[in-house]
Amino acid sequence: MTRAIRLTTLAFLFAGTAAAAQDFNATPPHGQGQTPAFDGQTRAPALPDQPLTHQVVTEGLEHPWGMAELPDGSWLVTELPGRLRLVGADGSLSDPISGLPEIDSRDQGGLLDVTIADDFADTRRLWLSFAQTREDGKTATAVATATLSADGTALEGTEVIWQQNPAWSSTKHYGSRLVFDGEGALFVTTGERSNADARVYSQNVTTTLGKVVRINPADGAPMGNPGVAEALPEIWSWGHRNIQGAAMGPDGALWTIEHGPKGGDELNRPQAGRNYGWPLVTYGVEYSNQPVGEGVTQMEGTEQPVYYWDPVIAPGGMTFYDGPLFADWQGDALIAGLQAGALVRLEIADGRVTGEARHLTDIGERIRDVAVASDGAIMVLTDTRNGQLIRVTPTQ
Repeated sequence: MTRAIRLTTLAFLFAGTAAAAQDFNATPPHGQGQTPAFDGQTRAPALPDQPLTHQVVTEGLEHPWGMAELPDGSWLVTELPGRLRLVGADGSLSDPISGLPEIDSRDQGGLLDVTIADDFADTRRLWLSFAQTREDGKTATAVATATLSADGTALEGTEVIWQQNPAWSSTKHYGSRLVFDGEGALFVTTGERSNADARVYSQNVTTTLGKVVRINPADGAPMGNPGVAEALPEIWSWGHRNIQGAAMGPDGALWTIEHGPKGGDELNRPQAGRNYGWPLVTYGVEYSNQPVGEGVTQMEGTEQPVYYWDPVIAPGGMTFYDGPLFADWQGDALIAGLQAGALVRLEIADGRVTGEARHLTDIGERIRDVAVASDGAIMVLTDTRNGQLIRVTPTQ
């Protein structure tokens, strides 16, 4: 079914000045008495907003989660209920693409991220992450690869190449983003499955709960670099909670963003063989308002986040801006804010956050993912039963 592209110009700018934009820093943190480890680690100065125009490319997506632009300007979009759709450059929305692996779509599970090969125009190769039912009804994150048929209606040769271990009796915290590192390897981010008895395995390097892993995209073979003798060879970093955003930065390094508890969402630049603390070290508190563990925010042998939020933004996907339309945003991190209901932009200099802005708050929706189109427009997905793919450009 073809859907007409609807053009909507934002009639109200939520913050025309940096002073007005400071409102998002006014709410007290949940982690009372917690202090950042260094200046600028949280509540960076608010950046000025700028007029934006948003264009609804298509709607009718049920809780869309991830997206990837194809060479012809169309977009592959995943839906949590376990569907993969093709959105044409004209806004047309395909029927569900067939040939997907079996997907567990309960609760926070479902079909998650999608990414394509650099040579997709020739190979039509893609990768998907998803929640998979395993033994005894337990579930875990998994990654599959396939090729998209010439007519775009089916996946062919679908093969599961990587599985998170162990599977767990939980339907929460699957991660999961897929990011190529530019050197032939694929990063996969995972969650620690949420349960109190599961979260401790974020610190266990013989499991892949709460980890960043690095694999061969052809067959899932380990390509990590844990630097710890007993660690699984696919592990890159550990001590993570639930990483739902990841991207390669302008500095050539992987950056990730993960959900904290009540407070404590984190932006990290994970390095091989490093421990990022969860659940031993975190900002924020439990949902019950009790401390997480011993309430520690710093510990020897663990890494500090580059930046954290308390209260949370509930981060979805992320990317770094690189395009011709937003000249002043070059290299800025763009983050989908679910709880924030905003496109969160971070200005970063020398590895530190120097400013924050929140855009598109007038859309009034949870923003699940963000990407930069080949022409420099910013694309966002809204997380609702009638989700939209939206194109964002500067207002002329």
